[in-house]
Amino acid sequence: MHRIDPSRWQHSHDYAVDTSVAERRTRIVIAITATMMVVEIGAGVAFGSMALLADGWHMSTHVAAFLITALAYHFSRRHRDDARYSFGTGKMGVLGSFASAIVLAVIALLMAGESVRRFFAPQPIQFNQAIGVAVIGLVVNLVCARLLQGEHHHGGNQEHGQEHSHHHGHHDLNLRAAYTHVLADALTSVTAIVALTAGKFLGWNSLDPVMGIVGSVVVSAWAYGLIRDSSGILLDRTPESSDLPDEIRRAVERDGDALISDLHVWQVAARKFAAIVSIVAHNPKPAEAYQAMSRDHEELVHVTLDVRRCGHECE
Repeated sequence: MHRIDPSRWQHSHDYAVDTSVAERRTRIVIAITATMMVVEIGAGVAFGSMALLADGWHMSTHVAAFLITALAYHFSRRHRDDARYSFGTGKMGVLGSFASAIVLAVIALLMAGESVRRFFAPQPIQFNQAIGVAVIGLVVNLVCARLLQGEHHHGGNQEHGQEHSHHHGHHDLNLRAAYTHVLADALTSVTAIVALTAGKFLGWNSLDPVMGIVGSVVVSAWAYGLIRDSSGILLDRTPESSDLPDEIRRAVERDGDALISDLHVWQVAARKFAAIVSIVAHNPKPAEAYQAMSRDHEELVHVTLDVRRCGHECE
């Protein structure tokens, strides 16, 4: 009796894309933001400035979110060959995105709460100092956004040629979360500059908390988008933007005999999908024939087939 070598029929489940550039730039952003945080908190203590202290502690929440992003990249890279992860560690970045989105939502709630409190209990504002802090914060955020922008739009270190014409894939949600935190901080700085300038020259002091509420609403919308997209992937929901299920069904049922009785498509990494397909037919083809139908989709990296012959009970 011949012994079968199973290794010939096995394949890698490492579907994670190369995120080394994104990981390196995230670390640079952490260093810049953390340095700015320490400087602002130190200056706030030294000069007795509440504005500097508040902005410094606010930046600490974004540093925590960036650390989540970096840790997700590190864990995914370190365990990418660990066979205990059935479909690889491609979802680790999505989990990092979900955690960062929760942090972003908490920040939005704190912004709204503080704005409402200041609206009903106005506090004296040191306009010149506060505007200076907001301008410095905006510059820092623009630098960080520039570092992350290219990677955010290109979805990590992927080649443009791998982008499928049907747009099945999603960019790196982990990096998108970090980029959104930078945008949220930049938005906070812009609204603060507008409100403080109007307060200084026009006496519209109430505009400061109003702009804070507006900013919290926008940040909440961004957080909701991240939570919606990342939770759907974590729960193996079929991506709404993907037409893979329809294309798989058309390809299998094209011969007029085979029917798909059960179909599951889910995302296992950025721009990478898996599928389980149950097929019934009066005259089923070999599994290899149905497997070949998926080769036109490079993003479909793992396909499990269940092929059954259908008898008189199917009439």
